[in-house]
Amino acid sequence: MARYVSTATLVLMFWVLAATLVVAAHVQLGPRSQGAACAAAIGATIFAAFGYTRLAARDCDVSHALAVGIAWLVLSIAAEIALTSRTGHGWFLLLGAPSHPLLRNVDLFAWIYAPALFARHALRNH
Repeated sequence: MARYVSTATLVLMFWVLAATLVVAAHVQLGPRSQGAACAAAIGATIFAAFGYTRLAARDCDVSHALAVGIAWLVLSIAAEIALTSRTGHGWFLLLGAPSHPLLRNVDLFAWIYAPALFARHALRNH
């Protein structure tokens, strides 16, 4: 049980790191270039994924990494919903603006697949 709690804590901690960097990228670069903001956001997500897989889950397999990515996406969606509800207007800094659907889709895929880029072991058929 303690292992699951520590894993969940590390997943959340690295998501907070990624989310902070992604928001900063969108705030700083978004007004000038949505493409640059998206690229920086993806870089931030990949940076956090690398940190997670190298510091917290050294021997994770692809299924674990994809589960982490899905958890990160769910946390991002929940954060955007919560902030939109709280502020009363659309808040899209974690996933990108819906007015740029291609960039938003790339951001969504980055949240899911970034941790899998650094997984050590492939899925095995048992």
